[in-house]
Amino acid sequence: MRVWALILAGFAVAGCATVEPVEVPTRVKAIEEILPPAKSFTRASPTPPGRSNDNIADDFVSLHFALEGGAQLPVFTRFETPITVRLTGTPTPSMQRDLTRLLSRLRREAGIDINQIQDGPANLTIEAVSQDQIHAILPQAACFVVPNSSSFEEYTRDRRKQKSSWTRLRNRERIGIFIPYDVSPQEKRDCLHEEIAQALGPLNDLYHLPDSVFNDDNIHTVLTGFDMLILRAAYAPELRSGMTREEVEAVIPDVLSRLNPRGDALPAQPVSETPRAWKQAIQKSLRPDRSAQRRLASAQRAARIGKELGWTDHRRAYPYYLMGRMGQFDKPLDALRNYQIALDYLRMSPGTDVHQAYITTQTAAYALAQGQGPDILPELDRAIGVMMRAENASQLATLLLLKSEALNQAGKTAQARSVRLDSLGWARYGFGSETVVRSLMQDEAEDLPEDVTRERGG
Repeated sequence: MRVWALILAGFAVAGCATVEPVEVPTRVKAIEEILPPAKSFTRASPTPPGRSNDNIADDFVSLHFALEGGAQLPVFTRFETPITVRLTGTPTPSMQRDLTRLLSRLRREAGIDINQIQDGPANLTIEAVSQDQIHAILPQAACFVVPNSSSFEEYTRDRRKQKSSWTRLRNRERIGIFIPYDVSPQEKRDCLHEEIAQALGPLNDLYHLPDSVFNDDNIHTVLTGFDMLILRAAYAPELRSGMTREEVEAVIPDVLSRLNPRGDALPAQPVSETPRAWKQAIQKSLRPDRSAQRRLASAQRAARIGKELGWTDHRRAYPYYLMGRMGQFDKPLDALRNYQIALDYLRMSPGTDVHQAYITTQTAAYALAQGQGPDILPELDRAIGVMMRAENASQLATLLLLKSEALNQAGKTAQARSVRLDSLGWARYGFGSETVVRSLMQDEAEDLPEDVTRERGG
């Protein structure tokens, strides 16, 4: 794997990539001009939730009456008027395209009266700022949403005041969303989905949800069928701002029966709470400022907690997936064993196709190193289909690159070249054009790869 191999090595493990500002010499511009254009998703394919309405009702209440940190919210809140959205700051063209597409989905799938305006005060103000501005306030955050602010300047000035507290909110009228403009198109889009969804509805995340962006595992990057159902229910006429938890619990079953009748026919499944000790262990295992040994110990602790609780769902698999990523380069055989354990649990859990595709992205590289490319083509094709439906361009680009190498091993060089170029188009959206160009420039040969130069001339 010669072209942008550093992307596969560096970013397939890390997940979402951010693009650091770099100087752009003449050769970078020359390479960028001959790359295939960045690809983007045009049609959503959300899967309807496959769980009982009884379970979804419990999830709805848990999502709306607590914050991620555990603080309880006294009342239900939402917007009570048609919602206006304004995009300010320094947005990129891809950001506007993805916002337009998201608002269309929210109107169509969630039934929310929401529209973008160009001037004047808005209910939702999305300001495109720099990563440095965000990290100066929240060092670990990719993006964030706050109540009662219409600009980054206003929030910076008032963030310690009561107006900026979610727990004191009784009605949503003005929300600020801050998203970095200097990251990849996909990361900007992911932020739009998660932060707008939280501005409109749930403020909590639940690790036990396998099919939702309202989950800190970041497996899903765009709003799912479950998420749209939760948002549609939040704006049902039976609900209103100021309702207590007990009042919402009384009406939400009928709301879900009306909006999701298939969920009434499915049996409720037992769901255990995710203990704080497990959450803390997972969070510590992901912190880049900790040593590799300490991060591994935290992931092992999360795995032990899952075993003690008797979990068999995706939460039981997650620590093993993280341990696999940690040992991928230094202890590949251990990593493979951890990936297999994760897969064993995921295959017992419905709705985990995306989780399994993530692991395929990792394990396929080992198979290719053993010359098993032809054997893994069906598995790669399945994962590519999953990531296409999930709209995850960074994972899709990596899987296509792996498929290209597998096709080369199968002697199908012309098809491999076509797939390789396809991967570059998705990589420009998923990782950012600068990242792709830098990786190409670090290729061993001074000349551009043959398939890229042919694309320019053809």
